Amino acid sequence: MSAIANIWNGLDWTVPLNMLLGVIPALICITLHELSHGAVAYALGDDTAKQAGRLTLNPVAHIDWWGLAMMVLFRFGWAKPVPVNMYRFKNPKRGMAITALAGPVSNIVIAAVFLFLYGLLYTPLYVNGGAFSEIVLQTIMTTAYLSLSLAIFNFVPISPLDGSKVLFSVLSDEAYDKLMRYERYGMIVLILLVTTGATSGFLSTVTGWAYEKMFFIAQFAFDLVNH
Repeated sequence: MSAIANIWNGLDWTVPLNMLLGVIPALICITLHELSHGAVAYALGDDTAKQAGRLTLNPVAHIDWWGLAMMVLFRFGWAKPVPVNMYRFKNPKRGMAITALAGPVSNIVIAAVFLFLYGLLYTPLYVNGGAFSEIVLQTIMTTAYLSLSLAIFNFVPISPLDGSKVLFSVLSDEAYDKLMRYERYGMIVLILLVTTGATSGFLSTVTGWAYEKMFFIAQFAFDLVNH
Protein backbone atom coordinates (compact mmCIF):
# COMPACT_ATOMS: atom_id res chain seq x y z
CA MET A 1 0.00 0.00 0.00
CA SER A 2 2.84 2.37 0.87
CA ALA A 3 4.46 1.69 -2.52
CA ILE A 4 1.23 2.67 -4.29
CA ALA A 5 1.00 5.79 -2.14
CA ASN A 6 4.58 6.73 -3.03
CA ILE A 7 3.84 6.31 -6.75
CA TRP A 8 0.64 8.35 -6.42
CA ASN A 9 2.42 11.15 -4.54
CA GLY A 10 5.24 11.11 -7.05
CA LEU A 11 3.03 11.67 -10.07
CA ASP A 12 3.23 15.00 -11.87
CA TRP A 13 -0.31 16.38 -11.84
CA THR A 14 0.62 19.63 -13.56
CA VAL A 15 -0.47 18.61 -17.07
CA PRO A 16 -3.88 17.12 -16.19
CA LEU A 17 -4.56 20.01 -13.79
CA ASN A 18 -3.79 22.56 -16.49
CA MET A 19 -6.04 20.67 -18.91
CA LEU A 20 -8.86 20.62 -16.36
CA LEU A 21 -8.44 24.33 -15.67
CA GLY A 22 -8.62 24.92 -19.42
CA VAL A 23 -12.06 23.36 -19.80
CA ILE A 24 -14.07 26.08 -18.01
CA PRO A 25 -12.41 28.96 -19.90
CA ALA A 26 -12.92 27.09 -23.18
CA LEU A 27 -16.62 26.59 -22.44
CA ILE A 28 -17.04 30.27 -21.60
CA CYS A 29 -15.32 31.35 -24.81
CA ILE A 30 -17.15 29.06 -27.22
CA THR A 31 -20.56 29.58 -25.58
CA LEU A 32 -20.45 33.36 -25.82
CA HIS A 33 -18.91 33.15 -29.28
CA GLU A 34 -21.76 31.08 -30.70
CA LEU A 35 -24.43 32.93 -28.74
CA SER A 36 -23.17 36.16 -30.34
CA HIS A 37 -23.58 34.66 -33.81
CA GLY A 38 -27.13 33.62 -33.06
CA ALA A 39 -28.11 36.88 -31.36
CA VAL A 40 -26.81 39.04 -34.20
CA ALA A 41 -28.46 36.83 -36.82
CA TYR A 42 -31.74 37.11 -34.90
CA ALA A 43 -31.38 40.90 -34.71
CA LEU A 44 -30.86 40.99 -38.49
CA GLY A 45 -34.02 38.99 -39.15
CA ASP A 46 -33.00 35.31 -39.08
CA ASP A 47 -34.51 33.24 -36.25
CA THR A 48 -32.95 29.93 -37.37
CA ALA A 49 -30.58 29.83 -34.39
CA LYS A 50 -33.41 30.62 -31.99
CA GLN A 51 -35.57 27.84 -33.41
CA ALA A 52 -32.63 25.45 -33.05
CA GLY A 53 -32.24 26.34 -29.37
CA ARG A 54 -28.89 28.05 -29.84
CA LEU A 55 -29.75 31.37 -28.20
CA THR A 56 -28.72 29.97 -24.84
CA LEU A 57 -25.92 30.20 -22.30
CA ASN A 58 -26.00 26.44 -21.88
CA PRO A 59 -22.57 25.33 -23.19
CA VAL A 60 -23.84 21.83 -24.05
CA ALA A 61 -25.88 23.33 -26.91
CA HIS A 62 -22.72 24.74 -28.50
CA ILE A 63 -20.06 22.08 -27.89
CA ASP A 64 -18.26 20.37 -30.72
CA TRP A 65 -16.29 17.74 -28.79
CA TRP A 66 -13.42 17.68 -31.28
CA GLY A 67 -13.20 21.46 -31.22
CA LEU A 68 -13.30 21.59 -27.42
CA ALA A 69 -10.54 18.99 -27.17
CA MET A 70 -8.42 20.93 -29.66
CA MET A 71 -8.95 24.11 -27.67
CA VAL A 72 -7.95 22.55 -24.35
CA LEU A 73 -4.98 20.63 -25.77
CA PHE A 74 -3.68 22.99 -28.46
CA ARG A 75 -5.23 26.36 -27.48
CA PHE A 76 -7.00 26.55 -30.87
CA GLY A 77 -10.40 25.04 -31.52
CA TRP A 78 -14.00 25.61 -32.50
CA ALA A 79 -17.62 25.09 -31.46
CA LYS A 80 -20.64 23.63 -33.22
CA PRO A 81 -21.56 26.23 -35.87
CA VAL A 82 -24.79 28.14 -35.27
CA PRO A 83 -27.28 27.50 -38.10
CA VAL A 84 -27.90 30.64 -40.14
CA ASN A 85 -30.16 31.18 -43.15
CA MET A 86 -28.54 34.08 -44.95
CA TYR A 87 -31.53 34.46 -47.28
CA ARG A 88 -33.61 35.74 -44.38
CA PHE A 89 -31.41 38.81 -44.19
CA LYS A 90 -32.39 41.92 -46.16
CA ASN A 91 -28.89 41.90 -47.60
CA PRO A 92 -27.80 38.22 -47.48
CA LYS A 93 -24.06 38.66 -48.01
CA ARG A 94 -23.70 41.67 -45.73
CA GLY A 95 -25.86 40.03 -43.07
CA MET A 96 -23.78 36.89 -43.23
CA ALA A 97 -20.54 38.85 -42.89
CA ILE A 98 -21.83 40.80 -39.86
CA THR A 99 -23.13 37.62 -38.25
CA ALA A 100 -19.78 35.89 -38.84
CA LEU A 101 -17.80 38.79 -37.38
CA ALA A 102 -19.96 38.84 -34.25
CA GLY A 103 -18.22 35.72 -32.89
CA PRO A 104 -14.58 36.87 -33.05
CA VAL A 105 -15.51 40.39 -31.96
CA SER A 106 -17.29 38.99 -28.89
CA ASN A 107 -14.16 37.00 -28.03
CA ILE A 108 -12.01 40.12 -28.21
CA VAL A 109 -14.44 41.85 -25.85
CA ILE A 110 -14.36 38.84 -23.50
CA ALA A 111 -10.56 38.91 -23.49
CA ALA A 112 -10.64 42.60 -22.59
CA VAL A 113 -13.14 42.03 -19.77
CA PHE A 114 -11.16 39.17 -18.24
CA LEU A 115 -7.88 41.09 -18.48
CA PHE A 116 -9.60 43.93 -16.62
CA LEU A 117 -10.77 41.43 -13.98
CA TYR A 118 -7.25 40.06 -13.71
CA GLY A 119 -5.87 43.52 -12.97
CA LEU A 120 -8.63 44.27 -10.46
CA LEU A 121 -8.24 41.01 -8.55
CA TYR A 122 -4.48 40.55 -8.75
CA THR A 123 -3.61 42.21 -5.44
CA PRO A 124 -6.39 40.77 -3.25
CA LEU A 125 -6.02 37.27 -4.72
CA TYR A 126 -2.32 36.86 -5.40
CA VAL A 127 -0.76 39.01 -2.70
CA ASN A 128 -3.23 38.20 0.08
CA GLY A 129 -4.56 34.83 -1.09
CA GLY A 130 -3.45 31.21 -1.15
CA ALA A 131 -3.31 28.35 -3.63
CA PHE A 132 -7.00 28.60 -4.51
CA SER A 133 -6.61 32.31 -5.25
CA GLU A 134 -3.77 31.53 -7.65
CA ILE A 135 -6.01 29.01 -9.44
CA VAL A 136 -8.71 31.66 -9.82
CA LEU A 137 -6.21 34.12 -11.27
CA GLN A 138 -4.83 31.46 -13.62
CA THR A 139 -8.36 30.64 -14.80
CA ILE A 140 -9.08 34.32 -15.48
CA MET A 141 -5.85 34.71 -17.43
CA THR A 142 -6.47 31.49 -19.37
CA THR A 143 -9.97 32.66 -20.29
CA ALA A 144 -8.58 35.92 -21.68
CA TYR A 145 -5.89 34.13 -23.68
CA LEU A 146 -8.19 31.40 -25.02
CA SER A 147 -10.83 33.94 -26.00
CA LEU A 148 -8.27 35.94 -27.95
CA SER A 149 -6.88 32.80 -29.58
CA LEU A 150 -10.41 31.75 -30.58
CA ALA A 151 -10.98 35.15 -32.19
CA ILE A 152 -7.72 35.00 -34.15
CA PHE A 153 -8.22 31.36 -35.16
CA ASN A 154 -11.70 32.15 -36.48
CA PHE A 155 -10.33 34.81 -38.80
CA VAL A 156 -8.59 32.03 -40.78
CA PRO A 157 -10.54 31.84 -44.09
CA ILE A 158 -11.22 28.09 -43.97
CA SER A 159 -14.80 26.86 -43.72
CA PRO A 160 -16.56 26.61 -41.31
CA LEU A 161 -14.52 29.29 -39.54
CA ASP A 162 -15.88 32.83 -39.54
CA GLY A 163 -13.11 34.16 -41.75
CA SER A 164 -14.39 32.04 -44.62
CA LYS A 165 -17.88 33.53 -44.33
CA VAL A 166 -16.50 37.06 -44.36
CA LEU A 167 -14.38 36.18 -47.40
CA PHE A 168 -17.33 34.58 -49.19
CA SER A 169 -19.42 37.71 -48.63
CA VAL A 170 -17.17 39.80 -50.87
CA LEU A 171 -17.05 37.24 -53.69
CA SER A 172 -19.33 37.09 -56.70
CA ASP A 173 -22.38 34.83 -56.45
CA GLU A 174 -20.79 32.41 -58.91
CA ALA A 175 -17.54 32.15 -56.96
CA TYR A 176 -19.48 31.87 -53.70
CA ASP A 177 -21.53 28.93 -55.01
CA LYS A 178 -18.37 27.15 -56.19
CA LEU A 179 -16.60 27.53 -52.86
CA MET A 180 -19.63 26.40 -50.89
CA ARG A 181 -19.42 23.04 -52.65
CA TYR A 182 -16.15 22.39 -50.81
CA GLU A 183 -17.35 23.65 -47.41
CA ARG A 184 -17.86 20.12 -46.06
CA TYR A 185 -14.14 19.38 -46.40
CA GLY A 186 -13.17 22.36 -44.26
CA MET A 187 -13.49 20.51 -40.94
CA ILE A 188 -11.10 17.80 -42.12
CA VAL A 189 -8.58 20.44 -43.12
CA LEU A 190 -8.95 22.18 -39.74
CA ILE A 191 -8.35 19.02 -37.73
CA LEU A 192 -5.26 18.22 -39.81
CA LEU A 193 -3.88 21.75 -39.42
CA VAL A 194 -4.38 21.83 -35.66
CA THR A 195 -3.24 18.28 -34.82
CA THR A 196 -0.15 18.44 -37.05
CA GLY A 197 0.78 21.90 -35.78
CA ALA A 198 1.05 23.22 -39.32
CA THR A 199 -0.28 26.64 -38.33
CA SER A 200 0.16 26.56 -34.55
CA GLY A 201 3.47 28.42 -34.60
CA PHE A 202 2.11 31.33 -36.61
CA LEU A 203 -1.19 31.49 -34.72
CA SER A 204 0.56 31.26 -31.34
CA THR A 205 2.88 34.09 -32.33
CA VAL A 206 0.00 36.30 -33.44
CA THR A 207 -2.04 35.47 -30.34
CA GLY A 208 0.92 36.13 -28.06
CA TRP A 209 1.57 39.46 -29.75
CA ALA A 210 -2.10 40.51 -29.49
CA TYR A 211 -2.30 39.36 -25.87
CA GLU A 212 0.77 41.39 -24.99
CA LYS A 213 -0.70 44.48 -26.69
CA MET A 214 -4.00 44.06 -24.80
CA PHE A 215 -2.36 43.50 -21.42
CA PHE A 216 -2.38 47.25 -20.81
CA ILE A 217 -6.03 46.71 -19.81
CA ALA A 218 -4.93 44.56 -16.87
CA GLN A 219 -2.27 47.12 -15.95
CA PHE A 220 -4.87 49.91 -16.08
CA ALA A 221 -7.20 47.98 -13.75
CA PHE A 222 -4.30 47.17 -11.42
CA ASP A 223 -3.31 50.84 -11.20
CA LEU A 224 -6.94 51.78 -10.67
CA VAL A 225 -7.24 49.85 -7.41
CA ASN A 226 -3.71 50.33 -6.14
CA HIS A 227 -3.38 54.10 -6.30
